Amino acid sequence: MRDIYESPLSSRYADKEMKYLFSPDKKFRTWRKLWIALAESEYELGLNITQEQIEELKAYADDINYEVAEEREKLVRHDVMSHVYAYGVQCPKAAGIIHLGATSCYVGDNTDVIIMTEALKIVEKKLVSVIRSLSEFARKYKDLPTLAFTHFQPAQPTTVGKRATLWIQDLLMDLEDVRYQLSKAKLLGCKGTTGTQASFLELFDGDHEKCKKLDKLIAKKMGYSDCFAVSGQTYSRKLDSQILNVLAGIAQSASKFSNDIRLLQHLKEVEEPFEKNQIGSSAMAYKRNPMRSERIASLSRYVMADVLNPYITAAVQWFERTLDDSANKRLSIPEGFLAVDAILNLYMNVSNGLVVYDKVITQHLKRELPFMATENIMMDAVKRGGNRQELHEKIREHSMAASLVVKRDGGENDLLERIANDPAFGVTLEELEAILLPEKYVGRAPRQTEDFLNETVAAALKPYENVESETAEINV
Repeated sequence: MRDIYESPLSSRYADKEMKYLFSPDKKFRTWRKLWIALAESEYELGLNITQEQIEELKAYADDINYEVAEEREKLVRHDVMSHVYAYGVQCPKAAGIIHLGATSCYVGDNTDVIIMTEALKIVEKKLVSVIRSLSEFARKYKDLPTLAFTHFQPAQPTTVGKRATLWIQDLLMDLEDVRYQLSKAKLLGCKGTTGTQASFLELFDGDHEKCKKLDKLIAKKMGYSDCFAVSGQTYSRKLDSQILNVLAGIAQSASKFSNDIRLLQHLKEVEEPFEKNQIGSSAMAYKRNPMRSERIASLSRYVMADVLNPYITAAVQWFERTLDDSANKRLSIPEGFLAVDAILNLYMNVSNGLVVYDKVITQHLKRELPFMATENIMMDAVKRGGNRQELHEKIREHSMAASLVVKRDGGENDLLERIANDPAFGVTLEELEAILLPEKYVGRAPRQTEDFLNETVAAALKPYENVESETAEINV
């Protein structure tokens, strides 16, 4: 429909798999699975529930009569009770035991946790794919010297591959955070209206152990090892802030990468993919705008701002619960995940198609390398009997003069000629040029890259040996 607002995260950016997780269908199917888990657990703990009733519930677990639920909600203005009613219409024998003892947060909150956990697993797989593609890039270009920058000013050289390890390192930290959140994932369980399980204590005739066992059984049936030990009516909203914080961390890493690529593309050293028929500008036909990287930056900014929502929501929850979290959660959590899904799709696309212009990289490096080689030149002259302080002053004067030629006159860097013509250094131009092999000035960058990939990255990716890399189709 073209006359109703639709989130671009859904219509334009995120993948179908992630969008389905936050769809109504996924939510309501999960509600029914939770109602079945509750009924089964209560049956196993001795309540007056029959296997026939449970089988009836299972028969309609995925056959949701949405029209009945929607009509009922118009009357009772309560989504959970509308779906309890609709489920009961399909399951007349089990109608009386659906949602027995539970409050709305039993299905609402447990479903939220389940969906966020599954969404994090998608994020995890895509992170691994990006790390793999960047690792291939880093290994391929581990020996290619390039001008490094501090403050975006020319600094001691590094290699193209070593620079990529900085992007990977950030992503490894994000992957570690994702794995940590997944490792401690737990459900709310079935805690009742204020978290006291009072309704279940009544159902189980005061048997506290059965109340405790109920949570364990539900968790196991839903694929979790545990539930929160205590809660109000809801799980602590601090969980949402922790998960959104992980997503914001990924956005930070991706944004840093996208900024580096945009700067490199300006320098004409490295470019993001540019399709054969892609138009860079409606006015300037020659342009190759880094639009994928710009979109990464743009979406990342949204996620980094979005993280404030669950932070504030968790901070202002009153006692056992308020409802000012609900509308905010419906926006901030799904949109955060959908945005990160889009970011990682773009990151995969860009990292798989980076174009390196090694001749431009070498040209830029050679233009600055004479300045960086001056300490070596000076030390060699001192070995031949020169005075360090006097030579330092001469180097400074020659460097300033050569820099002026480059900046003011737009000329070539003639520092080597100036030094060769100064008898204080006692060296020829040919000898100086022999010194200026770029690979002599990259330090341990190639070896650092190899060690990092073979040790740190290999160890981090070992658990994913049997997980295939993701591929991403993006809408340009």
